[in-house]
Amino acid sequence: MRFDERFLDELKGRLRLSDVIGKSVKLRRQGREYVGLSPFTKEKTPSFFVNDDKGFFHDFSSGKHGDLISFLQETERLTFMEAVERLAAEAGMALPAVDPRAAQQEKARQGLSDWLEAAAAWFEGELKRPGGREVRAYLEKRGMPEALWGRFRIGFAPPSRTGLKDYLIAKGAMPRDLVEAGLLIQPEDGGAPYDRFRNRLIFPIADARGRVVSFGGRALDPNDRAKYLNGPETPLFHKGRIVYGLGEARRLLAAGEADAPLVVVEGYMDAIACQRAGIAAVAPLGTALTEEQMELLWRLHPEPTLCFDGDQAGRRAASRSIDRALPLLKPGKSFRFAIVEGGKDPDDVLREQGELALRAQLAKTTPFVEALFVRERDTEPLDTPERRAGLKARLRQTSAAIADKDLAQAYRDELLRRFDEAMPQKPVFQPREKRSWVNGRTPAWALEPATAAGRNAARRLAEKVEPISAALARQAVADPAVLDEHLEAFAAFGFADPALEGLAKEITALRLEAEHLDTATLERHLGARGFRQLLTDIDRAASQSGAPFMKPDVSLEAARSQWSRAYSGLTRLVALEDAIRSSKASLGGRSDMAAFERLKGERDALKRSIKTGTIWADEGSR
Repeated sequence: MRFDERFLDELKGRLRLSDVIGKSVKLRRQGREYVGLSPFTKEKTPSFFVNDDKGFFHDFSSGKHGDLISFLQETERLTFMEAVERLAAEAGMALPAVDPRAAQQEKARQGLSDWLEAAAAWFEGELKRPGGREVRAYLEKRGMPEALWGRFRIGFAPPSRTGLKDYLIAKGAMPRDLVEAGLLIQPEDGGAPYDRFRNRLIFPIADARGRVVSFGGRALDPNDRAKYLNGPETPLFHKGRIVYGLGEARRLLAAGEADAPLVVVEGYMDAIACQRAGIAAVAPLGTALTEEQMELLWRLHPEPTLCFDGDQAGRRAASRSIDRALPLLKPGKSFRFAIVEGGKDPDDVLREQGELALRAQLAKTTPFVEALFVRERDTEPLDTPERRAGLKARLRQTSAAIADKDLAQAYRDELLRRFDEAMPQKPVFQPREKRSWVNGRTPAWALEPATAAGRNAARRLAEKVEPISAALARQAVADPAVLDEHLEAFAAFGFADPALEGLAKEITALRLEAEHLDTATLERHLGARGFRQLLTDIDRAASQSGAPFMKPDVSLEAARSQWSRAYSGLTRLVALEDAIRSSKASLGGRSDMAAFERLKGERDALKRSIKTGTIWADEGSR
C-alpha cells in the first residue's frame, strides 16, 4: 500500500508531535518548543527538542532528527508502514484502500480484530473471578504476582464449553466470525461450534501494531492431551510470521542501551521472565524459527541471541536454526547463541536465582560461526584421516550455503582456520562418546571392532530391541496421546534404545507438525517411511516385557498411567547414567563422593524396578 503526500500531511496535521512523543518522553515547555531527556542516549541534561509548528524533533546528543513517523521508527523499531498504520489508528483515519475488494477484506479483518480484543478482555476478567482461584495460585507459585498480570494481559479460559461463545454472541458476534477468528471450533459433523480454549492459562499474541491476533493457552489439567495450544491460522494470524512478546520487546529495546540484546527463547513464560528482568525477548509460536521471523527479528536487532535449553532437544533446535539461517546471513545480520545452564530455562533462573543471574547467563553468548563449527566438528569422531577430511568438506559446503558471496568466503576462511587450529599434527584417537542404555551396556557399534565382519556383527547386536523400550514404543504407536505429556523428554531420549532412535525421530517430527495424531495416521506414515519390519520386531520384543498396559482388560487411563511412570523411570535412568559418568570424571572431596554414591543408589534402585517389573506400577499400587 502506497501513501500519497496529501494523506501523510493530513495524518501529521491531525496529531500534535509533542502529544505523541510525550507519551514516552517527559517534555516541558520552553518558549515555542518542548524539551526533554534524549530517548536515544543516556543523559542528565535535556538536549532533546520538539517543535510542533515545524513538525520535527531534534536530538543534539545523538544527532537524530525527524518527524512523527521517523520518531516511531527510531524508538519502537517500526517499519514505515507499521508507523503510519499506528498513527492513522490514533488519528482515526482510514488507510487508503488499494481497491474495493481490499477495503472489504480490511473491514472484515477489523471485525475479527474487535472480537479478539473483546475475548482478551474477557479472559483477563475470568482470571480475577472466583473460578480463577486455582490458576491465580499457580501464577503466584510461578512468581507472577497480580501486579504483573495486566502488563502481559494474562487471562484464564474456564472449563465451560461455551463460556466465551455465549459472552461474545451476547455482544452481537456471529458464530461463523468467531470460528474464522480462531476462537471457536466448528465440529466436522456440522454440530454447534464451541470454545477452542478451555481450562487454560491464556497468553494473548499481538502483531506488530499491538493488536491481539490470536492466543496461546497452557493446559491446567495435567491429563490434557496438549500442554500448549495456539490458535489456528486465520486471516489475522500466521504463526510463521509473528513472534510472541513483540511489542514489549520493542519498548525495552527503545528504552535500553544501544547494545542491549534481543533474546529469542522457547516459551511464553520464558519470554515474560526475560522482559520482567528488563531483557527484550520474544518467542516463536511452537515452531522452529521461519525465514519471515528471522527477517522480523533483524529489523529489531542486527544480531539477536537464540537461547535454547542445554538438552538434546535444545541442541537439535539450535541446529535447525543454523541450517535455516545460513542462506539468509548477510553483513550486519547474524545470530548469537546462548545456553541456560543446569538444565534450567529462563523462567526457572529468574525465580530461583534472580534478575542478575538471568542477565549474566544470557550475556554468555557464542557467535554464529563458532556454533556452526562446533556442530560440524562434533558430528562424528575425528580419529581417522577420512573423518577429518569429511569435516573439512562439510565446512566448505556449509559456508557455500550463504547467499552473500563475500560473507560466504569470509565464513569459509574462518571455518578452515578453526579446522587447522583444532587438528593436531599427529591424529590422536578420540573414542566415540559412550552411553549406557537400559541394559547397562554401551551400544556395540560405538566400540568400533577392527574387522568388517566384527563391525557387522556388532551392529546386528546393537539393533536388538530391548523389551521395555519395545513395550513403550508399541504403546506409543497404539496410543500416540501418551507422548503429549513427555514431548520434551521424548525429543531428547526417544525410547532410550539405539535401535529405536530413527523411529523416535520420525515420530517426534510428525507429532510436532500435526495438531492431532491418531494411530492410523501414525502407522501409515511409519510404514511409508520403511519402519514396517522394525514395528514387527518391536511387537515381538514387547511380548517379553511383561508390560501390564498391553493386556486387553486394562483401561485406557490405567494404561497411560503405567506407561507414563515407566517412561519417566527409563529416561531418568539414562540421565543418571550420564550424571554418574560425569561425576566419576571429576570426583574431588568427600562431598563429591557422597553425591556420587547417591546417584549410584538411585540408579541401582531404578534398575531393580525394571528387573522386578515394579516400574510398571503407579504410585498408588507400590
